[in-house]
Amino acid sequence: MANEDQTKGKTKDIGGKFKEEAGDLTGNDRMKQEGQADQVEGKAQKKWGEAKDKLKD
Repeated sequence: MANEDQTKGKTKDIGGKFKEEAGDLTGNDRMKQEGQADQVEGKAQKKWGEAKDKLKD
């Protein structure tokens, strides 16, 4: 079962993908870059959650 960090990380990653696409569609480079940064942050948080899960076992 996913822990809170995994869930929040996945949500941030998905939100970042939407933000990146919106920036791409509107030609807004800043929004696109923010979306990419959100994806990186989300993936890192998800990995942190996975690591915490493994330590529990």
